Amino acid sequence: MPIIQDVHDGPAESGPPAPGPAADRRPRRAVGTAALLLTVALGVGVAACSGSDSGPIASDVPGADRTELREGGTLRWAVNAVPATLNVFQTGTDATSALVAQAALPTLFRLDDRARATLDPDFLVSADSTAPAAGHPQQTVVYRLNPKAVWSDGTPISAADFAAQWKALSGTDSAYWSTPAAGYSAIASVTQGADAHHVKVVFKQPCAHWKGLFTPLYPASATKSAEAFNTGSKDGLAVSAGPFKVARVDRSAGSVTLVRNPAWWGDRARLDRIDLVAVPVGKRLEALGQGRLDIAALDRAVDDPAGVVPAATAAPAADSADAAGAVYRSAEALPGFQLRKAAGAAYTQLTLNGGRGPLADPRVRRAVARAVDRQHIADAVLKPFGLPAVTLGNHLLLADQDGYQDNTAALGRTDREAAAELLEAAGWKVGGAITTPAPDTSASRSAGASPGPSAGPSAHASAGPSASASASASASESESASAVPAAATAATPAPAPVPVPAGTRARGGKPLTLDLLIPSGSTTARRIARAVSADLARVGIVAVPRAVDGAGFFADHIAAGDFDLAVFSWPGSPNTVADERPLYAKPQPGPDGLPVVGLNYARTGTDEIDRLLDEAAAALDPEEAARLTQQADVRIWEEAHSLPLFQRPELVAVRDSVAGVGAFGFATPRFQDMGFRLTS
Repeated sequence: MPIIQDVHDGPAESGPPAPGPAADRRPRRAVGTAALLLTVALGVGVAACSGSDSGPIASDVPGADRTELREGGTLRWAVNAVPATLNVFQTGTDATSALVAQAALPTLFRLDDRARATLDPDFLVSADSTAPAAGHPQQTVVYRLNPKAVWSDGTPISAADFAAQWKALSGTDSAYWSTPAAGYSAIASVTQGADAHHVKVVFKQPCAHWKGLFTPLYPASATKSAEAFNTGSKDGLAVSAGPFKVARVDRSAGSVTLVRNPAWWGDRARLDRIDLVAVPVGKRLEALGQGRLDIAALDRAVDDPAGVVPAATAAPAADSADAAGAVYRSAEALPGFQLRKAAGAAYTQLTLNGGRGPLADPRVRRAVARAVDRQHIADAVLKPFGLPAVTLGNHLLLADQDGYQDNTAALGRTDREAAAELLEAAGWKVGGAITTPAPDTSASRSAGASPGPSAGPSAHASAGPSASASASASASESESASAVPAAATAATPAPAPVPVPAGTRARGGKPLTLDLLIPSGSTTARRIARAVSADLARVGIVAVPRAVDGAGFFADHIAAGDFDLAVFSWPGSPNTVADERPLYAKPQPGPDGLPVVGLNYARTGTDEIDRLLDEAAAALDPEEAARLTQQADVRIWEEAHSLPLFQRPELVAVRDSVAGVGAFGFATPRFQDMGFRLTS
């Protein structure tokens, strides 16, 4: 299911811009099937935690048998905002859009907390994929629908719904304001099968992640035309096909109301109603303490404690030296609540911009990657939350996903001596004469200032050399500088010089300094920046942290290439290569000669990586797909594209009397099994 994720460690309201209409083509992430939102990550009603001392906690959801839950009641659930649309495939979607879709629309395959997909019997009796073979040249999937499955107006779910959604998401008609959803463009036809309960989907090319398609499934009335697709679900869903339906979207009150769907054929929902209430992150602790909420994600409040209004029992104020710790302790101490904790379906990483400056040389990128102590960072971030401090060793799979493999050895683990040797080989010497002072990349710039070119409406509004130039081991400083467009250099005011610490490496009279971009307000990002700067200083690199506010972090800086190093997060995906390919695809020259980077903000890549990712996405044999995926990740490590750090913690406060809701991780929730315990 496509869910737009706020992918950095800053305020919840900001993140990479969501894909929009054809007229707005900024570099954005089109998140494919189940690339999950941290605060409303998909989950199942598992009994408690799953995970181990050596691995991450995959989920933490208080479970209960349906017979132990009372009939009725209203669950009050904090969300970020009332969404601009309830169409999760269309621009403007957000966390609440996704949550509504999970409760009110068909889910063909459910995920467990290892991101493994299994058929949902409420909607499907069977689903069979036939691989191409002699006399049968195209992959074909036949879905057999549950005959009881109907929309809330009584209309049976049918092939017409599948066909309309395919047309809207195939990318063939620019009138649809759709986010590119992996897999739909590979479909050749969607027709009715043997009878009204069979749907036949034929693919033009093999699609390994076919189980991720048509989830959620919208009615044909919502997708059959561009007008219906673009605006028809703005203020609600005309019909539903889940245990709940949308009763009201009230923007003035800041709420979305879900009520039990009387036409639902599955297990009857225990709750009468779910109120999704827009509550600012900073006010959630107070709302919980006053009894106005039953569930609220608090990871953002802990990460950005400035402005947090404490609960009545909270200790130190949010502006104290231990602000984040104070908010966390207050959350744990809330009477009548449990703080559910797990590794979220998202990961924090350090992107190395190979499109400019010293990092255009892969030897310098590898030196940076080997100098950073990832375990120390994981310890500092995760241990205070009581979570296993597990570093992430894969770009394409998270540590709690089935098939995960740590491929760090492809680059080499933390080794400062090896890092120093790489820098020496690249010509960066300790004790060399420095004739050019280091630029001031922090104090002399206001937070949020944009010294680089604007992201603008262009799909490749980025600066830097092509991927082939980036991959050259002999790339020089002057070659990298010459690749930056004149517009970028003209727009950048001359920075003030700053003192260069003793022991800083230099080449050609220039010190080895790197700009380290972080989202402002995030204690996690600041902690990471301090650790990275200290690690790099030990090998003679000066990394200067620069905090940027709000949406400008991505639009004006990351997408524009205005950074050397950057700390932010990406969502994980059960479809791995299908969804992750845009992050690592080799930039290609655009019409104006500048590289089209898309979502590959590191601006490096190879033809081999692209080929491996494409082959993995088309491999219908799971073992072959896994082998190709691991090969691709090894090559991404060797390229020193980015440095995965850890899965982001998911912290959710849940009332003691509530079951079936918590820190979900990857898995799919059963909304019909959410409720209040009989003993409450």
